[in-house]
Amino acid sequence: MTINPYLGFNGQCEAAFRFYEKVFGGKIVAMFTNGESPMAKDMPADQLSRIMHARLIFGDNVLMGGDAPPEYYTTPQGMMVSVNVDEPTEAERIYAALVENGVAKMPIGETFWALRFAMLIDQFGTPWMINCEKPM
Repeated sequence: MTINPYLGFNGQCEAAFRFYEKVFGGKIVAMFTNGESPMAKDMPADQLSRIMHARLIFGDNVLMGGDAPPEYYTTPQGMMVSVNVDEPTEAERIYAALVENGVAKMPIGETFWALRFAMLIDQFGTPWMINCEKPM
């Protein structure tokens, strides 16, 4: 069994996934628009360029997402995507990239459990936690 985050966007999915591809050093292996789907003929014209599905692979991780139909989009709340890394410098690099044009909720720093920990909402509205645990 695997659990993979599926992120919903309001028209920014392509920009977000291109950004995440750079931040995490991954590869977008799938990205198609509503206009490229078999349902394109049934879609409103202003929805055809929105992303129906995107899939990004980095390491053993899979991040997926798409642009929600405007009437179904809700701002993410009550959840965060957690990124766990082994090195404090990697935590700092990822934090700096994700927080740019976003909002720091808890700036990166040391905690009683982590060499580095942070919480933020990125420029696309996705909430993140960055964690680099202390050795046990």
